[in-house]
Amino acid sequence: MASEPLHIVCFGNELHGDDGFGPAVHARLAATALPADVRLMRADLAGLAAIGCFDGCRAAIVVDAVRGFGPPGSLHELDATAIAAGAADEVDSGFHGAGVGSLLRLLPAALERVPPIRLVGAEIAHLAAFSPGLSAPVAAAVEQAAARIRERWA
Repeated sequence: MASEPLHIVCFGNELHGDDGFGPAVHARLAATALPADVRLMRADLAGLAAIGCFDGCRAAIVVDAVRGFGPPGSLHELDATAIAAGAADEVDSGFHGAGVGSLLRLLPAALERVPPIRLVGAEIAHLAAFSPGLSAPVAAAVEQAAARIRERWA
């Protein structure tokens, strides 16, 4: 297992305001040298096609926008079991729509072994369809999130 890679899976859509947090972190990390045992992936949607992003890795870090955890731009690290447990209430809780939590709930049925998963998320300020660009607080959190993720592979 130690030879398996660490997967970093960035979710979101940069055409929908702060939902572009995951793609922005992906771009920041892609611009740096990655260790040989780190795989950086972008999964715009948390649909069934993203299940493969969690297969064959020692651990996974999910990057996504969140809501209801603090002031806009604040960073949060959450355990995947808490995210999956709250999936039934995602639309009304801290997640901006059925997505990552629902996907994580499916993983045990889809994979032989589910890796340990942590989410690094930024609290959104602005979420609107076809309104590209991050709000100032979320844009400021991109480098902080990238640094936090780099610490995980150090």
